[in-house]
Amino acid sequence: MDASTLPQLVRNAERLNEVVSILLRYGLAPWLGNVRADWIQRLLRTHDGDQISHLDPSVRIRMALLELGTTFVKLGQMLSTRADLIGPELAAELAKLQSDTPPDAPGTVIDLITQEFGQPPSELFRRFNAEAFASASIGQVHHAEMHDGTAVVVKIQHAGIEHRIRNDLEILIELAKMAEANSLYLAQYQPVATAKQFRQTLEDELDFTIEQRSLQRFRENFKDDPHVAFPRPYENVSSRRVMTMAKFDGISVSRRDDLVAAGCDLADVARRGANLFLQMVFRHGFYHADPHPGNLMVLDGAVIGVLDCGMVGRLSGEMREQIEDVLIAAMDKDPPRMVDAVVQIGQPPANLDRRALLRDMEQFIDDYGSRSVEDIDTTAVINDFTAIIREYRIVLPPDVTLLLKMVVMLKGTATQLSPQFSMEELLEPYRIEAIKNRFSPQRWWRHLVATNRNWNHLIQTLPSDTADIIGRLRQGSFDVHLDHRNLGTIVNRLVMGILAAATFVGSTQLWSNSVPPRFHGVSVPGVVGTGIAIYLGVRVIQAVKRSGDLRDRA
Repeated sequence: MDASTLPQLVRNAERLNEVVSILLRYGLAPWLGNVRADWIQRLLRTHDGDQISHLDPSVRIRMALLELGTTFVKLGQMLSTRADLIGPELAAELAKLQSDTPPDAPGTVIDLITQEFGQPPSELFRRFNAEAFASASIGQVHHAEMHDGTAVVVKIQHAGIEHRIRNDLEILIELAKMAEANSLYLAQYQPVATAKQFRQTLEDELDFTIEQRSLQRFRENFKDDPHVAFPRPYENVSSRRVMTMAKFDGISVSRRDDLVAAGCDLADVARRGANLFLQMVFRHGFYHADPHPGNLMVLDGAVIGVLDCGMVGRLSGEMREQIEDVLIAAMDKDPPRMVDAVVQIGQPPANLDRRALLRDMEQFIDDYGSRSVEDIDTTAVINDFTAIIREYRIVLPPDVTLLLKMVVMLKGTATQLSPQFSMEELLEPYRIEAIKNRFSPQRWWRHLVATNRNWNHLIQTLPSDTADIIGRLRQGSFDVHLDHRNLGTIVNRLVMGILAAATFVGSTQLWSNSVPPRFHGVSVPGVVGTGIAIYLGVRVIQAVKRSGDLRDRA
């Protein structure tokens, strides 16, 4: 192990021991499952007393992460979006992870707010309820009232959670490095890159000011839509560990019976809610990535309220066009174009079998393309598509995998409201819009501007670069460097062969002319030189036969 990693691991030695012990206990269960020793079987049980060796591997992974605590639960939730790396089955199992974190005591909450703002809650708010009404893995939520009478909710980070998470992240990064260095099987899943991506995601989630900026951006994007609402953040009582936002009064989408009792048109709510998220993706390139029923509400006037903007996804203009290419190819039943789009989006292996991939894509499109819109299950489509991507070891960007996960969750939420909901019908207008955008004057103008910028740069630098080359030619200092693989070995053989031939010719001349000193009338330099030449010649022949380096031992 690299000595530079020791300070981190030593600093977290106790937690490291706990993490490794739990991982070993769950990972070694298949090895010891047949050992009939009560003391071993007791060691290989969950906290609930279930025997680990009898559990499915994906269940063991989920339970181990749950036992390891908040950081690893978050890791499992993030991995549930990476079906391209871990497979649809494990991704589905990890999606079940939920962290049931008890709320902090009221006194702890008051102390944290006072530390953040230099004032107690009694001065910041007209009314503040120190008893949390909800608690999640990173924070808890409290009811409060501003001095002007506005009802708000206050999200407060759990005391000490940031320190615990950072310690776990250090351990996780080091374990990922060990896994990648010592296991070829695990290395193909890019554990270090995945762990670093997770660290960045979790560190962003720990900073409530990032969620506050996301709220402001969503409010700006939908300011002209009266049927969509995002809670207003209050900056003067918000910080890195505390966020205050307006309280929504409405019915949660998770309470379907209450929506029916209130006379809501569930099919309309499902359609408008799904369309809201598709607008985020295809028009804004900035989307809410966690559309589960608890994060959506129906407010007065059938307005859809969106809560908890801590998890968001971003798509660059180029990435959005590439995703549109996949959508267009799939809905136009064009397998070759779909393969091109997938390869362009992802990171394919060097030995990708494009013909086999094309064949599987043709079968995939034929299978779903022959069905009616009502018979197509978006979740099954995405799972089958991801399975193909994983089979050919194409690694998708995190933003794309997060988008796929969001679409699956969105489909589930909408179907819960209205079983007849069809995502495919909503996607069709965006496909048409994407095709039109390909030929829009604005798009051509953007490409023209970008091309013009590149040509301008070339024109500006070409005279100076040309003058530099001519000047070097005049001075005789213009060098051309050629890099030829194995050229050193070839030169070694050539030089050794010439040397052996020259030595042989010279030595035979000495021998034939009986050049002294002589032993029994034979020239000693001629005999020794001939022997050396023969030895060198044998080395050259052996090196050529095995295509090796002459510096190797014969």
